[in-house]
Amino acid sequence: MNNIDSIYKCEICGNVVSVIETGNGTLICCNEEMVKLKEKTLKDEGKEKHVPIVEIKGKNVLVKIGSIPHPMTEEHWIELVQIMKGDNVIMQRRLFPGEQPEVEFCINDTNGIKARILCNVHGLWIN
Repeated sequence: MNNIDSIYKCEICGNVVSVIETGNGTLICCNEEMVKLKEKTLKDEGKEKHVPIVEIKGKNVLVKIGSIPHPMTEEHWIELVQIMKGDNVIMQRRLFPGEQPEVEFCINDTNGIKARILCNVHGLWIN
């Protein structure tokens, strides 16, 4: 059983899947079971460029990736920025190489939100 909003990656080809609905099956890619990505935090190596920093001003939520701005090159970039409430994704935006490593959201109720990001090289991070 897969959890809603979990993110899985194929260790062979690099395909990434975000679970929208759950079922009893197993996620398979390249004839292998996909790996559920674990959320890394401030305790993990690489935090300076990966842990999202959230600034809230009223309904405006600015998410900056890292205390040192994350690179956004063709080889190494932030693919996805998500706003979480509990275990659920309530908003998200994809990023692409060349863009700034930050995203602004407008959210009515900012109580209890967290930000989660996906780096194409270093995986899933949450603040």
